[in-house]
Amino acid sequence: MTAENSGKGFWKGVKAEFKKIVWPDKEDLLKQSVAVLAVSLVTGAIIAVLDLGVQYGVNFLTGLSL
Repeated sequence: MTAENSGKGFWKGVKAEFKKIVWPDKEDLLKQSVAVLAVSLVTGAIIAVLDLGVQYGVNFLTGLSL
């Protein structure tokens, strides 16, 4: 088998796999987008609260005079 033939086989495989893709409809896309946005906002809020807590703790510890 030559390199040219294996390249053709690869692209045939890629084309076959692309035919198997099932794209979501608009309703599913909207639901999934809202879910991703909500999870991202909640995760960002949790990280912000943790960051403020750690920052307060570090400032408290470094402000102690020994």
